[in-house]
Amino acid sequence: MMERLPEVSERRVCRVLGQPRSTQRRKHEVSEEEERLTCRIVELATKYGRYGYRRITDMLKKEGWRVNHKRIERLWRQEGLKVPKRQPKRGRLWLNDGSCVRLRPEHKNHVWSYDFMSARTRDGRPIRIFTMIDEYTRECLATDVKRRFCSDDVMERLTDLFLLRGVPEHIRSDNGPEFTAKALREWLARTGVNTLFIEPGSPWENGYIESFNGKLRDELLNCEIFDTLLEAKVLVEMWRKEYNHHRPHSSLGYRPPAPEALTSSLHGSASLRPEESFNHFIYFNFKDFKNLKDLNSFALS
Repeated sequence: MMERLPEVSERRVCRVLGQPRSTQRRKHEVSEEEERLTCRIVELATKYGRYGYRRITDMLKKEGWRVNHKRIERLWRQEGLKVPKRQPKRGRLWLNDGSCVRLRPEHKNHVWSYDFMSARTRDGRPIRIFTMIDEYTRECLATDVKRRFCSDDVMERLTDLFLLRGVPEHIRSDNGPEFTAKALREWLARTGVNTLFIEPGSPWENGYIESFNGKLRDELLNCEIFDTLLEAKVLVEMWRKEYNHHRPHSSLGYRPPAPEALTSSLHGSASLRPEESFNHFIYFNFKDFKNLKDLNSFALS
């Protein structure tokens, strides 16, 4: 049984502890500005559930808030929001033969990389997502959603991108059948594009596109249930635009990728009815272009 402590006056307790009495009566007052800031932090954290406080800080600064990361971290923890764990540093990548992966993007259109992702609609039917980025600008060039892809689909999409964005010097990919098809490799060689195939079973050698795919899956695919293929196309395209134009990228000084690249009113992904965006490029066979000169001549016509 607990013994009841005798009642002691506030004056006597403060004298024993050596504290001013005013400190026991002062109520913590939260300014109206801090309340609005806290509400905005919660709104951004709700909308961008996988963003940490540093990325939220950058977004608030762009909105005009005069804050630093320490204040945002304090309010972040105060509201019980989760702070992502810091990732460990990674060493340089070495291949089995002792050589090192040294090719790094040095300018726009230097190295592109592409890959496929998998997801499913509510009825359990699989869908595939063709993703392509510019490794230097980090801009997402395409996120096409279809039930299935073949090498001809890849070739057709590359033709659209070459006409709109220019021809890259290199394209990096894994050894999937769509990318290693003889027709695609010969066509890329005729257009002057060098293919960079990673070692089988070594996805870390294609780190740029793998990192992008991880963000797409983490921030969208793991959070959405697609009822139809059309819904998947719409939501993936919306995320791509958000990623390019609004999402702060830590490797770019917390700026979105799109300002680092040339934007155009024609810029878009073919996942949403490509025939509507590229009406004047439909009626040709992309296999007819034997070299880069022919392709550029068609683009200028």
